[in-house]
Order: sequence, then C-alpha cells, then structure tokens
Amino acid sequence: MRRAPGSPELRQRWLIGVTAVIVLVFVARLVQVQVIQGPALAADAQASRLATAVTPAHRGDITDSAGVVLATSVDRYTVIADPVAIQSFRGHGRVDSRGRAVQNGALGVAQLLGPVLDMPDAELAAKLVGESRYVVLAKDVVPRAQRAIAELGLRAYIRTDLVSKRTYPAGTVGGGLLGFVNGEQAGQAGVEAAYDDVLAGSAGSETYERSRDGLRIPAAEQEYTPAVPGDDIHLTLVHDVQWKAQDAVDAAVRKTGAAYGIAVVQDVRTGEVIALADSGAPDPNDRSTAAVAKPSQAVTAVFEPGSTGKVVTMAAALETGAWQPDSQFTVPYRWTAPSGQTFSDSHEHAVEHLTLAGVLAESSNVGTVMAGEGIPLQTRQDYLEKFGFGQLTGLGLPGESAGLMPPDDVTKWDLRTRDTVLFGQGLSANAMQVTGVFSTVANGGIRMAPTLLAGTTDADGEESVPDRPAGERVISTGTADTLLHMMEAVTGEEGTAANAKVPGYRVAGKTGTAQMWLEGGGQTYMASFVGVAPADDPRYTVGVFLRSPHSSIYGGVVAAPVFSDIMSFTLQTMDVPPSEEKYRPLKLTW
Repeated sequence: MRRAPGSPELRQRWLIGVTAVIVLVFVARLVQVQVIQGPALAADAQASRLATAVTPAHRGDITDSAGVVLATSVDRYTVIADPVAIQSFRGHGRVDSRGRAVQNGALGVAQLLGPVLDMPDAELAAKLVGESRYVVLAKDVVPRAQRAIAELGLRAYIRTDLVSKRTYPAGTVGGGLLGFVNGEQAGQAGVEAAYDDVLAGSAGSETYERSRDGLRIPAAEQEYTPAVPGDDIHLTLVHDVQWKAQDAVDAAVRKTGAAYGIAVVQDVRTGEVIALADSGAPDPNDRSTAAVAKPSQAVTAVFEPGSTGKVVTMAAALETGAWQPDSQFTVPYRWTAPSGQTFSDSHEHAVEHLTLAGVLAESSNVGTVMAGEGIPLQTRQDYLEKFGFGQLTGLGLPGESAGLMPPDDVTKWDLRTRDTVLFGQGLSANAMQVTGVFSTVANGGIRMAPTLLAGTTDADGEESVPDRPAGERVISTGTADTLLHMMEAVTGEEGTAANAKVPGYRVAGKTGTAQMWLEGGGQTYMASFVGVAPADDPRYTVGVFLRSPHSSIYGGVVAAPVFSDIMSFTLQTMDVPPSEEKYRPLKLTW
C-alpha cells in the first residue's frame, strides 16, 4: 500500500516555525548580550585592556644649613618579564648586537636583552621560560640602561617600572642622625622618620588602554594623576662641624676605651643644633646591619648629670639671693648634712676655705650641699624643671627619652635625694638636655628650644621657615653673667678642666663624672665636659660625653680635651673672632 505524499505546505510551516524559533533564540541572546549584559561586558572588556602605572613621588632632599646634600633620591628601574607572552615572540629576521640572527621565544629575547643587563644569554633565557606572568630580572637599573631596553622594542614582553632609591652622599657624616627609608621609601629612623610627612610627597598614577600585545592605544581612554614631590628639608647642621664632632668622639673612644661617645654643638643664641654626633656612626647606604636603625644616643641614653648639674644649683643660689660668688664656706672632705645624710668629695683633702665660686671651680660635692641648705626643696625642683630636665627637648627625634625626675611632690623625696639633686644625682637626663642648661646660661638666662629644622623648600622653590617658640627666661641676665664668670674659673689653673682651654678664646664650662646604673645591677660612669665659648661673647656650646672610659672616669681628664678640639674647630669654621676682653679672676678661697 503506497503512502500518500507529504504536504509541501505542512513542511514549509514546520520549517518556518523552526526558523522562527531559532531566530527568536538568537534575538533573545542578542538582546541579552547587547542590552542586558552589554554594559557589563563592555566594562569587563575595557577593564581587561586597562593598565595602571604608579609613579612614585620624588622624596625631598635633606641638606645641611649651607645646602650640602645629606640625603637624596635617584631614579632607578626594576626590569620585569612576562614569560607567557614571551612564548609568542618572533625574531622576524632581526640580528642582535653581536650580529647573530635573533631566535624565536625566550632565547631571542635573551639575545637582545642580555647585553643590556650584562647577563649570559642562557642564564637569562632560563628565567624567561615558564607559566608566570611576572618575573623580576633586575633591580636598581640606571636610567641609561632603561632607555636602552626601551629601544629594543620589547614592551609587549619586558617592562621597566620606575622606582626611587635613597642615597646618602655624605656617608657616615650624620649617618645615625639621618636614619633611613624602607623599600616603600618611608622614613624608618632619625630625621627621615621624624619629618616623613614633609619629605614623602604623594605618588601619582596613569591609567590607559593597551592592545593584546601590550602597546598603548593612542586614542583610547586615559586618566592621569601627577605625583606630588616631597619638600626638601634644610637642617641646622653644619656638615664640616658634624664631621669634626664625629671624628673627635671616635678618636676619644679609641684612646680612652670608652663604650661610646656623644658630642653636641649648639648655637646659644638660636638653639640651633649644628652637630649631634655619636661615635661609630653608620653609613645609611649600607643596610647590611641593624646599626643604621639605632637612634642617636644623644637623646636616648640617659644618665645622672653629675657635677654638670651643679650649674643649676648655683643658678638657683644666685637668683634667689641665697649666696653670692664670694660667699664663704668651710669645706671638709666629708660632711653630715642636717638631714643626717653624709656626703664626701671625689678626692680626700684637708679642710678648705672656699668661696661659692671656688666650690664650683673645684666641683666640691660637700660645698654644693652646704650651699644648697639655703635653697628650699620646692625651689630645687622648680629650677630643675625650668632648665628642661624631665621634659622632651622638642627635637622630635625617634626614641628620645625625657629622663627621670624625683616625684613632683617634694614632700615625698627621701632624705638623701633632697641633697643629691644639688650635685646632679637622683635624676637622669640625656646629653641634649644637659647641653641645653649651659646654652641657657650663655644666652643671658633665656632658654631656647633646641632645633634641627632650619626650613623647607617645596617643588616650586617656595621656601618656608618654621615658627619657633619664643625663648623662656629662666634666670636674670645678671645671674647668667655672674654664673658664666664663675664657670670660667673651672677652666683655669685651679679648676677641674684646664684641658678645656681653646687658644685665643675665653672658655666657661663644667666637668662631670656621672653615674649610670646598669641593667641587672652595678654601675658605670659617664665622663663629661660641657662648655661655652667665647665666654665674653657666647656663641656656641659644646657638650662631650664618654661612657665607661677606661683610662680615667673624670670628665676633666678625658672629655675636656675633646671639647677643646671640637670647640676650636667650630669657632674657626664659623668665623668667630677671638676674645678681646681679658678674664677677671674671681676669688676662689678666703
């Protein structure tokens, strides 16, 4: 039985129906892709083409007061390869710098790049093979080499990222004071950390579209945010004086066997610190040890001021009218105070008849305690605070210690502390604080906050000088002049620091042999001398401190000669004329 032929009209309707369904599916998909998902897909596609390059900000320079560069930043590059992309590299008839045909793939890229990076072809090619898209080939590449890489036409396979490298042209000069920066160019110690917000600036960025081979699409979307350079910082330091201070304390440490040495040089009129030196200063360019991260001991190491603290007692005695320079004291070697506490001098001696000036010149503990009996406890505390003990100096250096003071409530002082503070024991201070006491006396009794910052300069060349607090009067001009005159006797033939003399200049100062208590028990000494010159027209204070000297513990023996060396150099370097007025000797005995 034969089947009836199918109806053409029915087949056509089925074909039209199937076609319509297919078209509807495509239309629906098209609507989904172009209308519903279109913006998102376009955004994803664009995002895949976008690349962002970060432009590091140029970190500001650090200079001394005359513009000598102590820290600066230079451009360097990191060379990065894309091994996955390199698989598609083709030589296309190129020849390398040695006249050889450039191969395809990793070996060909190595042929071109190797001579620039000074790497053997085989060694470099091995690094260019793999499934990674990010392989660092070299760091700290100089701009000349970066330009040579750019001329190779390998941007689809090799990129060079701009980085900044911090360098310290002065080497160890000011090394421990300057500090250093980390890999992100953020200050980690010293001045670099203290003024990081001023030096850092802000990074810029550039976002652009690139083709599949990594090349920039010229007419495509671009977004650019310029980097803002950091400000340059000008310190109050004088490079040559800083060098001399470091050299002198290094030599003193070698000569005396001291654990370390510190030297501070300060302008008495402004409070500006022109040298802040630690022995064994590191070179910030060398990061092989942790020495570069160690803060300056001039502000971190604390010790009992010892006999240098007697200057505060004398200031209080003169200012309150308790005593005059020619006040008379009968001073035995050992003496028991009204408190019941017994005190003695550093050297045994017969009973002496000393004036107040003589007590200071000979650095008599007994005589100082006797003089202190005329000074109330609260006055003793007040003058220690007025001269800056127990307070941060204001330098802002990381790790600074304010030192330790007896309780604010003087009624809580024990019987011995009441008298020991008179000759610099029972409290602790750092070298900058102790030096500041002498600068205050030399400045006519006005205490100026010490500073290291002379000013800043921004990228447009605009200079800025920081506001400085007005000086604070601590003692009257008359008291300061009298005390300075008394301190000159210390460097005379009858004083404890004849070694502190500077030819051509009058010098006033004070020796110190200060106790330092050790962790776990025991004690050592900080031998010191702090002085001012010219005493007839004070310009600079120099403080020298040597911890645990083996040759002698007395500041007049080990620290005073170092003072003389540094002060002599400073006065000559800063063109300070010699003293014109002659010293009028004070009566030291009666």
